[in-house]
Amino acid sequence: MFPPQSAGLVDRLADCLVSEEPARREAAALALAALPAAAGAAAEPYLLPLAAPLLQLMADKTGAVRDAALAAGAALAGSLRPRAAGLLLPVLFEHTDPLKRWQAREGALRMLAAAAGAAPGIVAARLPEIVPLISALMNDARDQVKAAAVDAGTASYHLVGNRDIEHLVDDLLHTVARPEDVPDVVGKLSATTFVQAIEAPALAVMVPLLIRGLREATPIQRKACVITTNMAKLVNSPLDAAHFLPALVPGIEKVARAAADPELREVAANALGVLERILKEAHAMHTETRAAAADKEAARRGLADAVSLQQPLTPVDAPTLSHVAALCCALMDARVFDSEEWRGCIVPYLAPNFMGEAAAEAAARAFLQRCVARMREEGVIEDLGWDNEAGDEGYEELCDCKFSLAYGGKILLNNACLRLLRGRRYGLCGGNGVGKSTLMRAISRGQLEGFPHPDVLKTVYASLADLSVVDYVVADPQVKVTGKSKAEVAAGLTSVGFDEEMMAKPITGISGGWKMKLALTRAMLLGADILLLDEPTNHLDTANVAWLERWLVTQRDVTVMTVSHDSGFLDRVCTDIIHYAARQLRRYRGNLSEFVKAVPAAQSYYQLQAATLRFRFPTPGLLDGITSKEKPIIK
Repeated sequence: MFPPQSAGLVDRLADCLVSEEPARREAAALALAALPAAAGAAAEPYLLPLAAPLLQLMADKTGAVRDAALAAGAALAGSLRPRAAGLLLPVLFEHTDPLKRWQAREGALRMLAAAAGAAPGIVAARLPEIVPLISALMNDARDQVKAAAVDAGTASYHLVGNRDIEHLVDDLLHTVARPEDVPDVVGKLSATTFVQAIEAPALAVMVPLLIRGLREATPIQRKACVITTNMAKLVNSPLDAAHFLPALVPGIEKVARAAADPELREVAANALGVLERILKEAHAMHTETRAAAADKEAARRGLADAVSLQQPLTPVDAPTLSHVAALCCALMDARVFDSEEWRGCIVPYLAPNFMGEAAAEAAARAFLQRCVARMREEGVIEDLGWDNEAGDEGYEELCDCKFSLAYGGKILLNNACLRLLRGRRYGLCGGNGVGKSTLMRAISRGQLEGFPHPDVLKTVYASLADLSVVDYVVADPQVKVTGKSKAEVAAGLTSVGFDEEMMAKPITGISGGWKMKLALTRAMLLGADILLLDEPTNHLDTANVAWLERWLVTQRDVTVMTVSHDSGFLDRVCTDIIHYAARQLRRYRGNLSEFVKAVPAAQSYYQLQAATLRFRFPTPGLLDGITSKEKPIIK
């Protein structure tokens, strides 16, 4: 606990940091080294502004003062809450400037290493900025700075968060100071199978090596180009890659144009094509998402209003308001609107010093709602229909996640939202090739980031392929886990109309309608929470389509997600439409007809012109015995 009146103590300590007496400077630094652990998060608004004076004090003429300042800096950086560490990083970056005293550069690196331990996610996100700094400082004239750069680089590089290259992180770091190791490390990287999605932190540590590899001999150049191609195909967001392309593209262009080996030129041209496609997508996405940074002063005023409505026990002082407003602006700039994140950036600073925890949480909720509403009014963020809870009362929430989705190097969805409620029936709509079936397969295979684990939420993909009747259902591994007996399976099949004769038939002997009923029976036996249907009306006659519609509408405890080109089916079954648009998922209430009223262009999805299948018939030849195309055959 850090009482507001203690702010005067911090002011006195700040004055002592610039005192002419070494003993007072040392005492102030030692006190600041102890304060973070003793005072907690509530002291951050007062201590964080002292980071710059502490960094300057690390170059003090007196050794004891320097040591105390280093200890205070490490304590401050290591105690910050994650988002507050994001406010510290620009100060540290500034003090790594070559024009600063070398002791300040060393101190900034020591604090960066401490921040990496306290806020790994925030530091990892800033790796694109950190890597160039580390690279420069590992070649500093001062050995102390070099050593601190290695320590900070090790702490930062290990936050890369990519399992495919974790074993090479130390090698990637040390090639900065040992260029002769580049061929060996490129060789190790070329033997890596990339499986995990590539994000900005991984790109930040790999691209410098690839740039150097493109300057090596032909075999290493070829490996660098192949790595680039494989890596680029797994980039989750082109915006992540956009920061690095200007540095990587020229080297690959040169190899593609000037390499003596024609096979190498072809490999480089292929890599260049992949990079240019990503650059084009990144430019389009940047145009879609470009927005000004959040206004800190407006945020501070809005926060003050939200706090005042809760009638705080003690007026919230200016340092705390400004600090919390800065944290919330960072969340807005990052487009983070998770209520827990906002709670963590507001409540610990207000409670219990200024108000009770319940009042602080109410202020956090009110301020979040106000910020989101204002950003929507200004067009900074788009209302995609997921946060509109009117009419959702009484429905259990099954999932609320945010994710990206790619297929074959193509970005299908970027930071898309998906919120599903039990008992609702969602129709997935979008043009051909946007990834509707890919999304459902990713959900069924547990490959969607943030989607509940299958042990928590049972999701069943009702496929018509590879299904038999009783014996197949009994032998299904997932059905076995439920412990269902053959009699229970038979009872389930009977409930959807199977008789004993039908149950005895092989899968090849039943119609499409019965196959669908079999798939639905399997889903019921598995206790599905979410049922995924991909073109469920294909191969069904009118009677079976009607039966399927009636069955789906009666399922109150199962959520349905379906893809279908049957507009009548979607009209009669769906309660909501999820629309693919600009790499996002937008939710519309109502059936397909209501959706088309809101988005008239979507009508084309269900017209023949939208089909990707095209028939081409050969030009008819001459009939037997006919040698002229001009004379009539029959009069």
